[in-house]
Amino acid sequence: MTSGPTVVLLDRDRLPAAAVPLLRSDRPVYATPGVSLGLPTAPASLTGPVVLVTDDLADPAAAALIAAGAPVLAAPSALLDAVAVMDRLRSPGGCPWDAEQTHESLLQYLVEECYELWDALHDGDRVAMREELGDVLLQVLFHARVAEESREDPFSIDDVAASLVTKLVSRHPHVFAGGDPAVRDAGTQELRWEELKQQEKRRESSVDGVPTGQPALALTAKLVQRTARAGVPPDLLPSGTSLGSRLFEVAASAKLEGTDPEAALREVARRFADDVRTAEKAARAEGTDPATMDADAWRRHWPRPTA
Repeated sequence: MTSGPTVVLLDRDRLPAAAVPLLRSDRPVYATPGVSLGLPTAPASLTGPVVLVTDDLADPAAAALIAAGAPVLAAPSALLDAVAVMDRLRSPGGCPWDAEQTHESLLQYLVEECYELWDALHDGDRVAMREELGDVLLQVLFHARVAEESREDPFSIDDVAASLVTKLVSRHPHVFAGGDPAVRDAGTQELRWEELKQQEKRRESSVDGVPTGQPALALTAKLVQRTARAGVPPDLLPSGTSLGSRLFEVAASAKLEGTDPEAALREVARRFADDVRTAEKAARAEGTDPATMDADAWRRHWPRPTA
């Protein structure tokens, strides 16, 4: 990244990811006329380490900076290639399986790919991370392509990206609109994000918009987070002797203490699965089929001390 002026080229209102650090920096950021990102319009003459966002490289301000040697940041072509490949697969003459898919039939793959990405991130496996991010991206491209063919309220991947840009800009007025006194650090930004989201979506309840189809621990944690911000006292949280009530209490306590109960339980579950594999491997090493092991054999091969 250079220290001089930089021109950021929008592609149908899409902002290149490489430009985000520039927009977060202390450089002055301007936009050419017609760019609706809440940025100040560029003056007639720009000098110094400025950032100019434009959708037209022929604009006088952009052309002048480029002529002076300013680099141009544009959306990576590979991302556009991925959109084109998805379009080809879904179009007549493409892949019969891809052509038959619907939003509903693809749901299982969306969930699976997100969990596979979670595993890669948790394990710090950079190769798997890149692959699984691509698989999640495929799901986004696939659903957007299916939506584009709909007779009812169709939209494209461009519309998806444009909505995202609008959301990110509107939810970060401290970055894109010259400042926001309510935002002083990461914590206050998180609170401000929720406030702006509730205003934008005109939600009547603090728990509106929480997806109830997510895993129960994650759902509990999100509800507790939302209601705590709304000022609901802890004594009003569900409690009781039923299994569900006791599980809710444990998950709620963890969240209020700053721990993600979903991640905590998943970590223990993953460690248990690793222990099972280790015991099975040890059994095979001594010539025992794990499927034939009784309780004592499992304890003997278990990698962790047992009570």
